Formats: sequence, C-alpha cells, structure tokens
Amino acid sequence: MRTIGIDPGTAIMGWGIVESQQGQLQLVAAGALTTPAHMAQPERLLRLYEGLSALLAQHRPDNAAIEELFFGKNVNTALSVGQARGVALLALVQAGLPIQEYKPTVVKQAVAGYGGADKRQMQEMVRVTLNLARVPKPDDAADALAVAICHAYTGPILRRMAE
Repeated sequence: MRTIGIDPGTAIMGWGIVESQQGQLQLVAAGALTTPAHMAQPERLLRLYEGLSALLAQHRPDNAAIEELFFGKNVNTALSVGQARGVALLALVQAGLPIQEYKPTVVKQAVAGYGGADKRQMQEMVRVTLNLARVPKPDDAADALAVAICHAYTGPILRRMAE
C-alpha cells in the first residue's frame, strides 16, 4: 500500500510517500513544493495544485493523509494555510484517492508515542521508522512523512472499523 502524506502550507507544502510491504515501511520519495513570497496568492495556489497533481501522476499512491489545520494566533497565516490545504484536498480528490485527515497530536502519538513530541523527536522517529541514514530535509518533508507513517499505521484499523 502506497501512502502520500501532506504537510500543507502556502510557502512550503511538504509531501512524503511511503510504501507498506509485509508490515515494513519504506521511503518512496519526499520533498517540498515551494512558492515565492512575492507571488500573488492565486498563482501560488495554482503552482501548488499543479505540482501536487504532477507528483500524484508520477508516484500513483493508493491513499492519502493530510494534516488538519492547527489554528494558531496568526489568523492570516491560518487562512493562507487553509487555502493551501484546500488546494491539496482538491488535487487528492481529483486523483481519486481516499483521504484521511489527522490532527497534529494524533500524528505525534502514532509516530513518536507521545502527542506532545517536539519537532526533533518526530524527525528522529521518521528517520528510524524508515531506516534512513539522515533526517529527511526540508523539515516540511519530514513532517509530511510523519503524516504518511501515521496513516500507514492507523489506516488499516480505520478501514476495518468502517466496514
């Protein structure tokens, strides 16, 4: 089962793809889609949509997981991230993928065993889980891989519960 994880953002949208084979997870690919700060928001969203659509066509995941929006103190940032998240959801739906959304604390619990894990702990657990020599870069790619790992662990249980 091939899963893409998305860490939404307008400036940087992290993505990571893992393959689950016989209970083992392997890294397929990871990276980040970026947009320049001076670019108008509609063009940034179009660039993210086109980039994600191309990745989906290239890697052909079986399902998708995306981090839910964490509403912080900066409303403008939350709105911008929400727009990027909407674009990602559109690309995923158009690709015909089943999508699961996860709160950041759920991702941390699934990957690190603790819902309050910090960024370094999460990155190290992604590295160890995927048996990598180094932590994936940029940080947004490591975050997206954590979302994919979370879904690889919990997705089968959620599917059985739905049945």
